[in-house]
Amino acid sequence: MQQKTKLFLQALKYSIPHLGKCMQKQHLNHYNFADHYYNRIKLKKYHLTKCLQNKPKISELATNIPSRSFSCKDLQPVKQENEKLLPENMDAFEKVRTKLETQPQEEYEIINVEVKHGGFVYYQEGCCLVRSKDEEADNDNYEVLFNLEELKLDQPFIDCIRVAPDEKYVAAKIRTEDSEASTCVIIKLSDQPVMEASFPNVSSFEWVKDEEDEDVLFYTFQRNLRCHDVYRATFGDNKRNERFYTEKDPSCFVFLYLTKDSRFLTINIMNKTTSEVWLIDGLSPWDPPVLIQKRIHGVLYYVEHRDDELYILTNVGEPTEFKLMRTAADTPAIMNWDLFFTMKRNTKVIDLDMFKDHCVLFLKHSNLLYVNVIGLADDSVRSLKLPPWACGFIMDTNSDPKNCPFQLCSPIRPPKYYTYKFAEGKLFEETGHEDPITKTSRVLRLEAKSKDGKLVPMTVFHKTDSEDLQKKPLLIHVYGAYGMDLKMNFRPERRVLVDDGWILAYCHVRGGGELGLQWHADGRLTKKLNGLADLEACIKTLHGQGFSQPSLTTLTAFSAGGVLAGALCNSNPELLRAVTLEAPFLDVLNTMMDTTLPLTLEELEEWGNPSSDEKHKNYIKRYCPYQNIKPQHYPSVHITAYENDERVPLKGIVSYTEKLKEAILEHAKDTGEGYQAPNIILDIQPGGNHVIEDSHKKITAQIKFLYEELGLDSTSVFEDLKKYLKF
Repeated sequence: MQQKTKLFLQALKYSIPHLGKCMQKQHLNHYNFADHYYNRIKLKKYHLTKCLQNKPKISELATNIPSRSFSCKDLQPVKQENEKLLPENMDAFEKVRTKLETQPQEEYEIINVEVKHGGFVYYQEGCCLVRSKDEEADNDNYEVLFNLEELKLDQPFIDCIRVAPDEKYVAAKIRTEDSEASTCVIIKLSDQPVMEASFPNVSSFEWVKDEEDEDVLFYTFQRNLRCHDVYRATFGDNKRNERFYTEKDPSCFVFLYLTKDSRFLTINIMNKTTSEVWLIDGLSPWDPPVLIQKRIHGVLYYVEHRDDELYILTNVGEPTEFKLMRTAADTPAIMNWDLFFTMKRNTKVIDLDMFKDHCVLFLKHSNLLYVNVIGLADDSVRSLKLPPWACGFIMDTNSDPKNCPFQLCSPIRPPKYYTYKFAEGKLFEETGHEDPITKTSRVLRLEAKSKDGKLVPMTVFHKTDSEDLQKKPLLIHVYGAYGMDLKMNFRPERRVLVDDGWILAYCHVRGGGELGLQWHADGRLTKKLNGLADLEACIKTLHGQGFSQPSLTTLTAFSAGGVLAGALCNSNPELLRAVTLEAPFLDVLNTMMDTTLPLTLEELEEWGNPSSDEKHKNYIKRYCPYQNIKPQHYPSVHITAYENDERVPLKGIVSYTEKLKEAILEHAKDTGEGYQAPNIILDIQPGGNHVIEDSHKKITAQIKFLYEELGLDSTSVFEDLKKYLKF
């Protein structure tokens, strides 16, 4: 039976490509619902000469954002020793831990798309889809299944892999860094693997086996960032390809998810606030799908299965936060749902994983991470508070029913392995090499009081030995839209900044999802200004508590985070010295009034409908960055935009930049001689993607800009950055 490596909530939330202007790969996420595969740290003995591609990170984006992996020299190399042989009876976690202890940690690389099936591991090696025996996955002994160069694409990478139940076929979704278009190739596995078929613009896809042991591929087709059609196809002697479902509501998208036990394929139809799920019997995939519950406005629900019961994560009922319910699989309607587990207030459900006798919930409560292990036999609950340095989860493979493995990470610390062992009822931590950043830096959980009294969480990083923090540069991060958490995955450039004395502050403002569904609701539609008030309060609180000062304060945001960043530049420019924006959403009003754009109808629940609702129109005018530019002093701004970006059209960014420059020139004339005008830089990159997370060119340009604007020497920071990035 095919094993899943990521659970349904993330699977749904993080790989939907049209969930937001942005989107955290993280990436749900908020959420984008991520793919069922995972990122892991793969240790190598030798210097790496290849740069493999990375998938969207797990809890960060609302679309599949391609990114590249990188290699780096280990920060504290250990003496090389001969690798010890691993006993055959050692369980999966012990093998991982022993490898980590015995292998020289000279380098690591982030590996992304990987799936285990049967005795094989399927993954990308260079420009090829390959497989190797599980025990040889970290060696160079692999079988090439398909050469991506056959597609004649520019720098293609594998975004997702699915293996047919009996391993006759493997399907892989392939993309390029400069485009959101994708191709799904079907490879027939034999002594000489061959490409059987290919489908363009596939979003999600899953295999099931029918009553005659024939593999059936279900997939969704994406057109203009919208995903409304579901197809099913067979191959070999009985080829067929048919569309069997089309969603009529233009505000919804469709996503497929196979329950972890492969018993049901779920068709998930959803928009920002409402969902509907249909079940396809994994044993009879040609039978008509069964509706679980007809969509109800404002009700979200996601489904897993175990032992003829459906486990439903839903916000139905009061409070309108996620809770876990269950019902018999043959009576799925909402009137049969029984409450099974409720979350504490201010809790965000990040993911859920189902095992034979346990259900594991991955949670964020009051800005700290937790794992709740629920015993399904006795309804017992064990809540585990995770280390305070941890800011995000990376879900790992869980093919071993005895263990639940995962990784923890932060913006300045690479992922670290943890495993919960059900038999022992304990959480085990990876041992061996300890990252020195744990001793050389501090992570603080702070709160700012917004003007309406709401407490806004912040996560702050700085060097332990920093003296006089008021004189240190500060980099603020903000997003605040779609119920998405701020991206808190490991970023080497953030690590380098902290090492160089910077303070990093992540402001978890309303409109994001850090404190649950209500936190998002309190920052969308006609409450969007709450997010701006929260951001202002965070920066003023940091300054008031001795963290930097306005002349050394910078702000960074991407995609929809550009709304709050741009609004702050208009309302309180004196708080900032410089701003970096990537693919920023800056012209909310004109964009939301243009229904010909691919995402406008899907995003009405987030921003409102200014075309038909005068209240929404007038409210958007109050905060829209483009609409509120005026002659005044602004911080310096560096904008990275992408030429063919479908999510945030270049036209709006160019218009914003021109209007901003005109306002600055007018202010300079009124101010007179001696006025030091801010620098406004628009860097237009080729390609049609939306945010290229690991672009070395972008990273170096942004860091260079920040150092120059603050008058800092960047020599050492670029030397340190070379340890992480290949230039």
